[in-house]
Amino acid sequence: MHQVNRATILAVDDTPTVIDIVKSILSDEYTVQAATKAETAFKIISKRKPDLILLDVMMPDIDGYQMCEQLKASPETQDIPVIFLTAKSQEVNETTGLALGAVDYITKPICPTILKQRIKNHLSLKSARDQLAEQNELLENKVRERTRQLSDLQDVALVAMGALAESRDPETGNHIRRTQNYVRTLATELAKLDKYQSILLPEVITAMAKSAPLHDIGKVGVVDSILLKPGPLTAEEFEEMKRHTEYGYAAICAAEGSLGYADNFLLFAKEIVYCHHEKWDGSGYPRGLSGEDIPLSARIMALADVYDALISQRVYKPAFSHEKAIAIITEGRGHHFDPVLTDVFLANAEKFREIAVAYSDIVTSNQNVIKTEKSQSSVVS
Repeated sequence: MHQVNRATILAVDDTPTVIDIVKSILSDEYTVQAATKAETAFKIISKRKPDLILLDVMMPDIDGYQMCEQLKASPETQDIPVIFLTAKSQEVNETTGLALGAVDYITKPICPTILKQRIKNHLSLKSARDQLAEQNELLENKVRERTRQLSDLQDVALVAMGALAESRDPETGNHIRRTQNYVRTLATELAKLDKYQSILLPEVITAMAKSAPLHDIGKVGVVDSILLKPGPLTAEEFEEMKRHTEYGYAAICAAEGSLGYADNFLLFAKEIVYCHHEKWDGSGYPRGLSGEDIPLSARIMALADVYDALISQRVYKPAFSHEKAIAIITEGRGHHFDPVLTDVFLANAEKFREIAVAYSDIVTSNQNVIKTEKSQSSVVS
């Protein structure tokens, strides 16, 4: 065997004669290192891990059992096969050694053929384990990468679906991206409160943010004569406009049914789509829910959606300043919006301004052509 391919065996025995015997038996096939006490052995191991350790039980500083226990307790050395090579031949001694994690137990006097075969077998097993671990790591890396790709694809698909609805509402521009980031920011800050720490876990916040682009997906079900009407809606038309929440909810339910199992982001998508026009005081739609009967995800979306509507230009209104939007939302605390959530929003208002700037709309000539959904009594984005 070429020197560079040789496995390294560390023999630890306080008797130099035993060390010499081991070297004479193994040196033709292996690189043999030696130590007469555990302290020296650990120094050798720290410089270069051997492929296998032959370990005596009776040694002057710490015995072989203690050394084996320390080796198996360290992540750096726990995978090195340890074979006890000792004169202690009672069954209890062998049982103790194997229980500590040794792979084998050989009693002296040394039989060269047995020693060589046992070492060969355990090195082969270690090689197989190492290869399996490497294969598993490669597989896990591939799974993680594929999972990341699927997650990215899911994000793109959700945004595309949301954009499909918003394509009938061209003046909203980057509304989807802004509101998605508002939702993530609000949920992250709300999670710092004791009440919500166990509810708004990182994976929950991620699922909510993934769902946010779908909030107005139901607009695709509203007829053009209402959705694109340039003037104020009649009471009857507004009632039909409000049904976009029901259309969206039905679409998400159908998608969930096709999937065959419930997924967090679909759960939050249903809540957001159906309930983000509900108001804290019960005056919203479609069900007139109030207070904490409104799902948390929808309460978060409601604030994010209205803030963006306020700072964005619409046919029926100019873009309000950040300061005016803050004032309107403050006025809606406890009426339109969850009071606690409003307080969190106000404490982090500058982050919302930064998101709005980062995803600001590019003004185009057709922004002032088509009207979106609007109510005569409240701002609806």
